[in-house]
Amino acid sequence: MRHRIAGRRLGRSSAHRKSLFRNLATDLFRHERIRTTEAKAKAIRPQAERLITLAKRGDLHSRRLAARDVKDPEILRKLFDDLAERYEDREGGYIRIHKLGLRKGDAAPLVLLSLVE
Repeated sequence: MRHRIAGRRLGRSSAHRKSLFRNLATDLFRHERIRTTEAKAKAIRPQAERLITLAKRGDLHSRRLAARDVKDPEILRKLFDDLAERYEDREGGYIRIHKLGLRKGDAAPLVLLSLVE
């Protein structure tokens, strides 16, 4: 039983899962929308919103905390300069999940994970 154990494992080891979440978050900030499965989108949403909240704080400590997950310096700069300004007056809910239907090969539910304008 998994009582009081939070988070989704997604059938991966912890290192693979951590890498997947970092890559999904980086791609989301790079393209501002990505198409992925519903389970991955629901798993990445809290982490990506936490990164935007860190960017809104804007201090050096927040930048270093965000740099642990966003390895690309160009995307980190975009996160702290552009996206932080865009969501300055917003308290949360920076990411929207739109359902797209089922994937043709394995019938996995696909979603469009996008940043709110």
